[in-house]
Amino acid sequence: MNPVFVITVLLWLSVAGLAFAVMKRAAYWREGRATAAGAYGWANLLSIPKRYFVDLHHVVARDPYIAKTHVATAGGAILAMALVFLNYGLAIYSPWIDKLIFIAALVMLAGTFFVWKRRHGAKQVPARLSRGPWDALPLLLGAFALGLALFTLLPATWMSGALAIIVALSIAAGAYTMTFGAARGGPMKHAMAGLLHLAFHPRQERFKAAHEHDVVPPTALKQPVLDAKEYGVGKPVEFRWNQLLSFDACVQCGKCEAACPAFASGQPLNPKKLIQDLVTGMVGGTDAAYAGSPTPGIPIGKHAGAPGKPLISSMIEADTIWSCTTCRACVQECPMLIEHVDAIVDMRRNQTLVEGDVPGKGPITLANLRETGSVNGYDIGARYDWSVDLQVQVAQPGRPVDVLLIAGEGAFDMRYQRTLRAFVKVLNKAGVDYAVLGGAETDTGDTARRLGDEATFQQCASKLMETLSRYTFRRIVTADPHVLHSLRNEYRALGGFYEVQHHTALMAELMQNGKLTPKAAAVLADKKITYHDPCYLGRYNGEIEAPRKLLKTIGIKVVEMERHGMRARCCGGGGGAPLTDIPGKQRIPDIRMADAKAVGADVVAVGCPQCTAMLEGVVGARPEVLDVAELVAAALE
Repeated sequence: MNPVFVITVLLWLSVAGLAFAVMKRAAYWREGRATAAGAYGWANLLSIPKRYFVDLHHVVARDPYIAKTHVATAGGAILAMALVFLNYGLAIYSPWIDKLIFIAALVMLAGTFFVWKRRHGAKQVPARLSRGPWDALPLLLGAFALGLALFTLLPATWMSGALAIIVALSIAAGAYTMTFGAARGGPMKHAMAGLLHLAFHPRQERFKAAHEHDVVPPTALKQPVLDAKEYGVGKPVEFRWNQLLSFDACVQCGKCEAACPAFASGQPLNPKKLIQDLVTGMVGGTDAAYAGSPTPGIPIGKHAGAPGKPLISSMIEADTIWSCTTCRACVQECPMLIEHVDAIVDMRRNQTLVEGDVPGKGPITLANLRETGSVNGYDIGARYDWSVDLQVQVAQPGRPVDVLLIAGEGAFDMRYQRTLRAFVKVLNKAGVDYAVLGGAETDTGDTARRLGDEATFQQCASKLMETLSRYTFRRIVTADPHVLHSLRNEYRALGGFYEVQHHTALMAELMQNGKLTPKAAAVLADKKITYHDPCYLGRYNGEIEAPRKLLKTIGIKVVEMERHGMRARCCGGGGGAPLTDIPGKQRIPDIRMADAKAVGADVVAVGCPQCTAMLEGVVGARPEVLDVAELVAAALE
């Protein structure tokens, strides 16, 4: 048998298989809803190289071992296949190109070996990795690389009999995995879907350098058009087509699983399993073939779905989507840039707006917001009663101020009032021209949006924006990152563009400008202090330096927990999770407080009222919890 003929046949079979795979998977994606007209043209394909080599590898590079093996395996495979197509598809038959194919195949073979070693030869294989077909993948890709290397290395006269059959079968096995196997939902579909996902990503804004003029910044939830009956997602076909594409891009590495606070606490949420359930729902079938860690408390093999079948209860349990704290740790860690939180909130919207099914205290909270403008139904006129002795001026129409302080719902809580009083004392000391809204302040609607009640969110947002329009101010400051995120990012789609600062950023600015001259607080001199990053300040808004700079300025050396900054562990207080209150084996704040104890902290510095409440709710011996403003105020006394 002519070896050139064999490789040529295998090449064109592979091309046909790849075309079939793309069409097969695309048929599933096209079942989804359309995207905005004109937003996703074929020109997006030109963006793939930059997004692959920069944006995607920026995330993959956090794990140097996998980054290098991925470059070798994927890079070697792409180069080898391109050269094979050039040399044999175009009938050039150059021995020099064969030598290049050999080198590319060797690089790919080396990469697959280290991938195999990661899964089989390591002393402790990460529990987050899916097994089954994923364990076999490096062997099949290695067979492809080895067969290709032997074909180009050995003389043509050797390519006969058993050896020729072995080489052909090795190449064919790998080629099948990468083509027809991908069409059937095998592991290599992630490569095909992943590249297209980079081009047609549901959040194109993620790939822009600047976002100050974005109507929807990268971390803001996209606003559904309620008048067009966009009431969330109840069935797989109700996701947008490029969301379905993104689910197919999942490589099942489990980094989202390892980062998820709900999964760690034993609540019924595993973000990796959730994405795979959405894939199963998209193509139809059961989850019996899933080979990764299960969702805590939910056995594998008892759920089935179909494109037009309701997701909740049939494919996914309701408690799964209500366990999410919307902390974005999963999104932060995902090397394929999948937007898990968007999918979860989409499903919550359907449960809330269509089914009217919100667990726990959620329904009462949403009713309170609609009727009183307060999460807990408080008299909003009493929001600033704590400030009557601090000479805090209330904003007046026609009287400009530099800073408008918006406290948020936490202002009704006596513990958060200590933080606010400390911050106001700092503002007074620095001579800042500021005012509060007083009884005119209503809730931003953040909780409603996270619980899926888009109608109540838009009602709250419109009311607060109308209030803000009556006053003249240069910027807004708040000690609540959830308030900050809503005003800075999520109000933009409704026409509200505001300059919003976190209170730690403003205090850092005041110190830098010499308006505050703190001294190291003697009471804290011998204490070991760590800083807990709020999710909505760090991951959502990228602010991790200002609080640390502020603490350093007042003489505090921060002892970092293992998970900090953009990769900090959630306190469990976001996304309405304390309201839905889905049980697990342990509480998320207990896990976070254990992180603080592990570094021997005496004090946990915080910058969010919800983080304060959650961490102070940890029972037993624990570090003291103090807001950064309290530490700064102590240093000024």
